Amino acid sequence: MKYLHPLMLAGTGSDVGKSIVATALCRIFRQDGYHPAPFKAQNMALNSYVTPEGLEIGRAQAVQAEAAGTPCHTDMNPLLLKPQSDHTSQVVLNGRPIGNRDAYDYFRNEGREELRKAVCTAYDRLASRFNPIVMEGAGSISEINLRDTDLVNMPMARHANADVLLVGDIDRGGVFASVYGSIMLQAPDDRRRIKGIIINKFRGDMRLFDEGRKMLENLCGVPVLGVIPYFKDIHIEEEDSVDLAGKAMHARQGMVNIAVVLLRHISNFTDFNMLERDPRVHLFYTNNTDDIRSADIIILPGTKSTVSDLYELRRNGVAQAVVKAYRDGATILGICGGYQMMGREVCDPNHIEGEIDRIPGLGLLPLTTTITGEKTTRQTRFRLVDEPDGKLLEGYEIHNGETILTDDAFSHVLTPLAVDEKGNLEGWTDKARLTGTYLHGILDNQAFINQILKPFETRIKSECKPFDIRQYKEQQYDLLAAHVRKYVDISQIYKILTDND
Repeated sequence: MKYLHPLMLAGTGSDVGKSIVATALCRIFRQDGYHPAPFKAQNMALNSYVTPEGLEIGRAQAVQAEAAGTPCHTDMNPLLLKPQSDHTSQVVLNGRPIGNRDAYDYFRNEGREELRKAVCTAYDRLASRFNPIVMEGAGSISEINLRDTDLVNMPMARHANADVLLVGDIDRGGVFASVYGSIMLQAPDDRRRIKGIIINKFRGDMRLFDEGRKMLENLCGVPVLGVIPYFKDIHIEEEDSVDLAGKAMHARQGMVNIAVVLLRHISNFTDFNMLERDPRVHLFYTNNTDDIRSADIIILPGTKSTVSDLYELRRNGVAQAVVKAYRDGATILGICGGYQMMGREVCDPNHIEGEIDRIPGLGLLPLTTTITGEKTTRQTRFRLVDEPDGKLLEGYEIHNGETILTDDAFSHVLTPLAVDEKGNLEGWTDKARLTGTYLHGILDNQAFINQILKPFETRIKSECKPFDIRQYKEQQYDLLAAHVRKYVDISQIYKILTDND
């Protein structure tokens, strides 16, 4: 195949759709016979994933790699920031945590050149193996106060000698000013790298923007390569949790009502994407105690800050509501940080997460957890203990902490939940209404979903048709690619990526 220049999707701001357009282009290049790979030098997200090598990257790049048809790798996202508070983040470099950093210190000059060298080296390795590289910027490219320390936007485009497409969000308003300002605030050399504009999230009659499109091209001297309509019927995993609270609440008749407790530092909320689409289930996110008490199943999800979120649940009454709901007959499932919360206590003697040494858990399982500085990250293939002859299922772990049974655990009727390929036991369940596990992605397995829904099968109205999560994802990537092909001039993008001028 012909060599294509690297391509960067830069943005006029955060959440304008860079990730989704990058995902679409990864799929389109793959469909057209190329061997693309995604790249984002620095990502800030709590929603992460584990590579086949057992290393951690941002979930968005894992999704883009899936769309590109290639296994994900840390070179696709060498630097990941996982916020722990309003001012601090855990810094993950090449898949491994290297410590916590204050935002002010992080964005000053100290140590930036070492990080710049690391992300550029990762890019170079990736570029030697794939064609083309679909790069993604972060936030806005016009944050001129951060220009000298920027690792991910135009400095990275310069290193890669990439062509840049600027993505603007028309739905939020002010798209003319944001696009024009973003281009005009660039240094002349960087401005020349911007070869096209994509307007995203358009609502209404496309013809109403025809004149605006011409005006924007005349103002900026850059062609508008496409205007992509807003869509709701294509489902691609999201990186940010900003919309979770808006998902439908309140119980529904004839369905299993599942409440995911909305934690302040919720992570890996994509654990519930497949469950949301199960026709037997009505799933919603909430921290309202009345909503929690109305649920059949309550899920305590993953969190970047178990101690902090557990403290908040105890303070706002949600912890008590979960325990009462269990006593009244609800099923409780804890995943990762939520699993840790289900135990007797969570201890943090080395203050990995903060200043609290110890906090009581919900007391639902006879467990105690000690937060540790070493992070466990691995992909896992396993079988449910209840189905020893069943097919191997898949999940992954990302956690700081060791969870063990308390001395009086023998008085509880508990069994391990799963056993992995090496014979290691994972998670605990009472085979009734309590289950805890470190396995993210366990709910992508139909066998486990069927297990937790089995107690409710007599009252479920709709039948569950077999659902293949991989096939579903592939269909969604193809739908996204078709949507973008329809509204973006892909032939012009190819011309840009092969033009030697």
